[in-house]
Amino acid sequence: MTKADLVNAMAEKAGLTKADSEKALKGFCDAVTDALKAGEKVSLVGFGTFSVSARAARTGQNPQTGKKITIAAANTPKFKAGKALKDSVN
Repeated sequence: MTKADLVNAMAEKAGLTKADSEKALKGFCDAVTDALKAGEKVSLVGFGTFSVSARAARTGQNPQTGKKITIAAANTPKFKAGKALKDSVN
């Protein structure tokens, strides 16, 4: 499903215009992004939880040359599905 497909589905299910659905989706994405940047978790009961995971610096290897490289530490967003979402998919 693409972003356009999601906007269309949201508009149909919520009875909104496509423009309003797109604004709502953008607002949701922006709010989640801002919360994760601030180090907060975003929990949607029954759907899932968005959080940030810290990855430590590590040593990797370039597969073409075999040269060792250092991969910097990074913060990575992650999503853990909630029970209701898991149950509805299965």
